[in-house]
Amino acid sequence: MVSSETIRERGRRKRDGDSGGNESDGMRKLLLGLGFLVQGFRCFPWMAVNFFLKDGLKVDPSTLQILQSSANLPMVAKPFYGILSDSFYIFGQHRVPYIAIGAFLQAVSWISIFLSPSNISFFTITLYLLLGNLGASIVEVANDAMVAELGKPPSSSSKNNQRSSSGQLQSFVWIASSVGGVLGNLAGGIAIDRFPPQVMFLMFGILLSIQFLVTIFIHESSLDLPKSPANQGIKKQLSELLVALRKPEIYYSITWFAASYAMIPALTGTMFYYQTQHLGIESSVLGISKVFGQAGMLLWGIIYNKNLKSMSPRKLISAIQATMAVFMFSDFLFVKGVYRTLGVSDTLYVVLFSGLLEVLYFFKILPFSVVMAQLCPPGCEGSVFAFIMSALALAIIISGYFGVALSSFVQVTGNDFSGLRHALLIQAVCTLLPLYWSSCIPDGVVKPKTKPKEG
Repeated sequence: MVSSETIRERGRRKRDGDSGGNESDGMRKLLLGLGFLVQGFRCFPWMAVNFFLKDGLKVDPSTLQILQSSANLPMVAKPFYGILSDSFYIFGQHRVPYIAIGAFLQAVSWISIFLSPSNISFFTITLYLLLGNLGASIVEVANDAMVAELGKPPSSSSKNNQRSSSGQLQSFVWIASSVGGVLGNLAGGIAIDRFPPQVMFLMFGILLSIQFLVTIFIHESSLDLPKSPANQGIKKQLSELLVALRKPEIYYSITWFAASYAMIPALTGTMFYYQTQHLGIESSVLGISKVFGQAGMLLWGIIYNKNLKSMSPRKLISAIQATMAVFMFSDFLFVKGVYRTLGVSDTLYVVLFSGLLEVLYFFKILPFSVVMAQLCPPGCEGSVFAFIMSALALAIIISGYFGVALSSFVQVTGNDFSGLRHALLIQAVCTLLPLYWSSCIPDGVVKPKTKPKEG
């Protein structure tokens, strides 16, 4: 018979465990929530960068888009940052210190731009932006690795628990990033008319400094991360990454995912000039448009978490791809003036559709990351997700250069947008092409085979 003291002791231990779990969960949400919030808020200084380059340095649309694409070059090296965070511990921690380092580099970058003279050279600001994106990529790698580690269902849990918990953390950080995007675009649209761009750079630098200070006061032991072998070394970690990438369900998925972005010519810089230079759309309207788009991302995260997690990833991602093509064809009708003849003003269209099309590009990331988190072998989450984000960054760079080449081919300039309609039609057709190879996307999580029970 169990004594009453034993029962009370077990109850006390259970309460202590629940308390520790709640505390760890709170610290994880604080660190990841703040990290993804700031990550989403990066649109705030980048809105200022666009206007600073256009109005301050007087660059043309192609140069602006080349800078937008080239600034993502540090993102291509994400696998290296992932291997570092998986392999090397700093003061006994392998995620949090990298977040602090990344936040520090970003703060230095944006504050340096603020302190620079107004006639800063194009080359110098490019170097500062590359440094900022280097810091951002390091932060993203560490954050994504933690989400992958914590988003993997426990092996001992039941199937029902796996279904109910799968994707919850991914949805939480997605929502945090979306909230950051909403706030960043809303504040950016208001601030760009009231402050010089340099002041906006300083504001973001201060926010990054706050993230850095918060991060250095959080110890990784308080996050209750899954245990993984420490200090394995780059060679072993690289070997494990290669083993993971050789799995067909991972290899083909990443290939399709990257190709689905790379083959679409990005026309963001050209559309920015068309809306501001040709149509005379005010910066506050562009800010509201981007807020509307970020609100769509926020809503998408909520809807996915509640209703779409059980849907086939292949069907869901293919549906998003097709929707992107529809929106691009809508842009063709917009530039052609069809909506104007129907009584829809240019401002109304930009607010309702332009911002939403920009974020539709990233709707695929949420269901794809949920599937990849479940397919990723334990111990190399940082490297695998870093490789995925690196492939995505490279694809976006290729997409940006493809868009510059397309704009040049149809002879779109800062003053002549007559060929933009043809470019938008080509863009819509290119967006539909990946649907022919959608079978590369897993139609569900591939579970490891188990040996049949003997006897």
